[in-house]
Amino acid sequence: MPAVADCEILEVNEVAPEQFRMRLKAPEFAPEARPGQFCMVQVAEGFYPFLRRPMGVERIFPDGFSILFKVEGEGTRIMSRLLPGMTVSIQGPLGNGFPLDPCFKRHIVAAGGIGVAPCPALVESLKELCGKAPEVVLGARSKHLLLCTDDFREMGCEVHIATDDGSLGEKAFASDVLRRLKPGPGTAVYACGPMPMMAATAAVAHELGATCYVSLEAQMACGDGACLGCVVEAKVEHEGEKMVRVCADGPVFDAAIIDWEAHILAYDR
Repeated sequence: MPAVADCEILEVNEVAPEQFRMRLKAPEFAPEARPGQFCMVQVAEGFYPFLRRPMGVERIFPDGFSILFKVEGEGTRIMSRLLPGMTVSIQGPLGNGFPLDPCFKRHIVAAGGIGVAPCPALVESLKELCGKAPEVVLGARSKHLLLCTDDFREMGCEVHIATDDGSLGEKAFASDVLRRLKPGPGTAVYACGPMPMMAATAAVAHELGATCYVSLEAQMACGDGACLGCVVEAKVEHEGEKMVRVCADGPVFDAAIIDWEAHILAYDR
């Protein structure tokens, strides 16, 4: 069951321009957390910012967990200035994590930019479950925005890199690299990143017969499905509507049920 607890900050480090890793001590949280789940962080005491911020679980440790975040507004800017020894209120773990099935012969993790946030915990769990590390595809606009490359290599992953400007790895999109890797039936692809990247990744996986799971991001007010502020269009009906809640029904979904065309139109607006 999700709980609310004050957690001590152990580390806060800038890992790329305006992108940070925070490690938290939370022994009551760690045993319940699963790769792909998230937590809601109260970034400051009082009423400003009023709402908690949703943060994916990056890695899970015996005594706590870490998160990766990008400074995009006042809430995350406040988070980036917090110091070790301070405490923050955490609600979680929340949502549904990645399905982990050893029956797949091959596992490929594809991440774009800060979308890599839930992937280290996923890679660790897949390695423990299957006895070998999955392949990893990392995409970003430039080499300065790539995250966790060394972490994945230390875990034993074969890492494929794509950058929009060609500053590192292939000058390509993550979906282009995925196509070259030829995932087929018997392959599970796990994707997280910007909406166009996930849509393209899901399309490649579908075309080649692979199973694809995606971790969606959305603005959230409550984190537990009550406010309906994070609904997204789907191809299946849920409670009379073709919508699913990212927080309660996800954030991980089978890519086949997401209405990607509607998502891209919304993203472009």
